[in-house]
Amino acid sequence: MNRKDSAMTTFPANFLWGASTSPHQIEGNNVNSDWWVREALVPGMELSGDANDSYHRYREDMTLLAEAGLNAYRFGIEWARVEPRPGVFSPALIAHYRRMIDVALELGVQPIITLHHFSSPAWFAESGGWNSADATETFVRYVETVSPIL
Repeated sequence: MNRKDSAMTTFPANFLWGASTSPHQIEGNNVNSDWWVREALVPGMELSGDANDSYHRYREDMTLLAEAGLNAYRFGIEWARVEPRPGVFSPALIAHYRRMIDVALELGVQPIITLHHFSSPAWFAESGGWNSADATETFVRYVETVSPIL
């Protein structure tokens, strides 16, 4: 093997090997999400329902990642759960996502947090979503509220 081939298969010691998920696709029962609403409107669409119930099984899921030799996990904070109504934030849900971060660290898995992964609160979508005049301010409010747990 020449030097060029070797460089392609050698990774630095701090290289992150990981997996990623989307909250709406794995957590289940994301009832305040715009996608939860949309699923019911599309004929023949499979509803997300309980999904994998990773909302409750996140420790088990992260343990499987760690046991598989992965050292990073990109997961999201579901905005629709954290802010179910405009300006109303759930301290319990924010604490839930902090516990997820803590479990990842406990297992030696680097948490990489996504603050928005495609789905939004239903109220945000109903008010025009990203096209509304106050979309940026609304998202900034959410980000500033959850950032302290990161």
